[in-house]
Amino acid sequence: MLSISQELADKIVAHARADHPDEACGVIAGRDGVPERFVPMENAERSPTFYRFDSKEQLRVWREMDDRDETPVVIYHSHTATEAYPSRTDISYASEPDAHYVLVSTREEDETEFRSYRILDGVVTEEEVEFLP
Repeated sequence: MLSISQELADKIVAHARADHPDEACGVIAGRDGVPERFVPMENAERSPTFYRFDSKEQLRVWREMDDRDETPVVIYHSHTATEAYPSRTDISYASEPDAHYVLVSTREEDETEFRSYRILDGVVTEEEVEFLP
């Protein structure tokens, strides 16, 4: 189960809405599996159907997390025209076995899907999301 503050979840959704119609992406850094710090990142592809972290930005963010003894607790991105479910490409790029992969769908203007998955060795398992006050 992913337990995440409502404030962090709201920031993910706001980022996804701001970048719509392109996919948004980023991480929530934290310690001991607890999501704590919102880190929005640029979608290097600027695409409505694909996202990719910019390699230089990703290196900087991962080094910063190392310096702060953090890990990427949540890796998130948005889908702008489809449900919040990992694509085959998303699954192939999932390389953090301990991370929660959050997908937000912004396909509906007034409704947002927010779902979380574990992706390990190509196997996708959806998990519950608990929003903390």
